[in-house]
Order: sequence, then C-alpha cells, then structure tokens
Amino acid sequence: MITLRRANERGSADHGWLKTQYSFSFSGYYDPSHMGFRSLRVMNEDYIAAGKGFGTHPHENMEIVTYVLEGALQHRDSMGNGEVLRPGEFQRITAGTGITHSEFNPSADEQAHLYQIWLFPERDGLEPGYEQKAFDPQGRKNRFQLVASRNGRDESLLIHQDVAIYLAELDGDATVQYSFAPDRHGWLQVLRGDISANGESLHQGDAIAISDVAALELQAAGQAGSAEVMLFDLA
Repeated sequence: MITLRRANERGSADHGWLKTQYSFSFSGYYDPSHMGFRSLRVMNEDYIAAGKGFGTHPHENMEIVTYVLEGALQHRDSMGNGEVLRPGEFQRITAGTGITHSEFNPSADEQAHLYQIWLFPERDGLEPGYEQKAFDPQGRKNRFQLVASRNGRDESLLIHQDVAIYLAELDGDATVQYSFAPDRHGWLQVLRGDISANGESLHQGDAIAISDVAALELQAAGQAGSAEVMLFDLA
C-alpha cells in the first residue's frame, strides 16, 4: 500500500523569520490522522531567514536528524559541539537523557532551507550523542546512498532505531530501484524536483508512506540534476 502525503496538504506556520511545512502534527498544527509514521515523529521543512534562528532549547529521548538543502545552519549544544551544517552534510543528535541546543542561520543575506526530522529512539535514557558528516555527492547520483543506519554500517551515521536512511539524486530520466525486506515499511520524501514513484507523480515536498510493497521504482521527471529524495526504511 502506498499512501500519498501531498506538499500542499501539510500543516504550515509563518513566523516571519521562520516558514515551516509540517508532514506530521507539530507545535500549533494538530491532525490526529497525521501523528507520524512508524518510528518517524517529525518531518518539518524549514526556511529560516538570514541572521535568525532557534534560541537555546531542550530535547530528550529523541533522535534528531537535520539535512540542509540551501544555505547553512550553525549548531551549538550542551555537549560542547559548535558546528556549521552545510548542503550535503547530514547531522544526527541523540537527545537521550537530555540536551540543550541552538540553531541559527549564520548568513547575513541568504535564507537556510532544511529538513529537520525526529525519530523515536529504540529506548529512553540513552547517552546523548552527536555526529555530522559530509557524504560524497557522486555516491548518490542515480543510486541510493546510505547516510544513517542502526549499526552505522558502510560509514553511515548511527541512528538508535531500526531504520536506514538514504539519499538519492536522479538525473534526467534515470531510474533507481529499492527492494524492501518482508515486514519493512518506507517513507519517501521528495526534497526537490519531480519524480515518478511506482507510477505515481510526485513533486517537491510530496511524500509517500509505503507498506506491504516489495519494491520501489523511482524515475526523475525533469532535466539533469532536477530531483533529490530521502528514503527511510523502517521497522
């Protein structure tokens, strides 16, 4: 079964300095039919104005994943990390027993466009942790590139949950395929561009939830370099 989540059906908020689209209920947006999918709890597409950001705030018992599409994001946390996340870099924070952090767009004139994703951890009370890594863009050209996994395999980041996260960039009319093991589920988020997924037309910001499907076939529907997706393989 494939269930569509269209970009224009998501929740939204406009705070002036922050514009957000919510795939699942979050903050002031509540929809009991969209509370998450499997271990995925938050899928927010954020646009942060130049020189603005989130002040220091707490988290606990959540795996937080951030991927920047455009611009940059300055991160500081109570674990002593102070990094700038740039396009193509992937960040994982294990909030565990509790952290505080801030996120800020350091540019004076360029907005930051990013996805922030929360997953429930495999258990509460984990030791807080942080990882950030840049992945070779050639590794996701017309194929799936593993960026995070439960066991950190193939030099991916470690996620404390039974999930594997992939990125893929599709050129022209290139086709890529992904096979799901029995009893696995998927969430496909279109980060930019237009694609076809098992014959379903998807556009930037669209997503599909996938269950009881053996394989997924994606095809770009635009010019070279026009599509990028993030795929979650979930228990």
